[in-house]
Amino acid sequence: GKTYSQKLIADNSLKWIRENKDHPFFLFAAWTLPHRDYEIDDLGEYKNKDWSDKSKAYAAMVTRFDSDVGRVLGLLKELKLDENTVVFVSAGDNGSTFAPDSETGVFFEQATEKQFRGYKRSMYEGGLRQGGVVRWPGRVPAGKTSDEPWAFWDFLPTCAEIAGAKIPENMKPDGLSVLPALTGGEMPKRPYFYWELHEPGFMQAARFGDWKAVRPAPGRPVELYDLKTDAGEKNNLA
Repeated sequence: GKTYSQKLIADNSLKWIRENKDHPFFLFAAWTLPHRDYEIDDLGEYKNKDWSDKSKAYAAMVTRFDSDVGRVLGLLKELKLDENTVVFVSAGDNGSTFAPDSETGVFFEQATEKQFRGYKRSMYEGGLRQGGVVRWPGRVPAGKTSDEPWAFWDFLPTCAEIAGAKIPENMKPDGLSVLPALTGGEMPKRPYFYWELHEPGFMQAARFGDWKAVRPAPGRPVELYDLKTDAGEKNNLA
């Protein structure tokens, strides 16, 4: 009602870092911005833009998120922890928020230069691919970019290796540590990626190297794409 939730969440993240600055810590900050159906308390620099209300609100949410990430990085520097802290920033839990051909999707060029197919709640690349940033001075090479895929189930084994923590023998994570790739080496070899989604209906996808298989719904034929030459999944080779 009277207080915007992101302010509470971000302020509490900063407070928690201050309280735990004197010993090793792990903070998972599950911020909710941006979201297509949320409101924002201040449109900021976008208030007087000649844009739709949805576009102005979404841009303001992204800017608010960026600003709060900046506050975290600034605090780490103030506390002299920034050189010895690894920071992961993921842009979300799915691909593009809007349909690529929708008014807002076109406005923000959400399909990207590769014209990915689909968006949130699909198994095509537009619904799965998501950008991320990793900052770890002296360990992760500055300015390096990579198109090598990894997935959120790789996060736990990656963080465990960074922390020197042993994963219990009776726990078998699906993911692999990508620490070698983050520090300038190669991405670990894996047999496949697998996804499934139950909203709005059951669908599946699997990736083997550059090959991608998609089953859009139960009983539908499996589609097959070569992502190396067809990132937009336009040519079904099945």
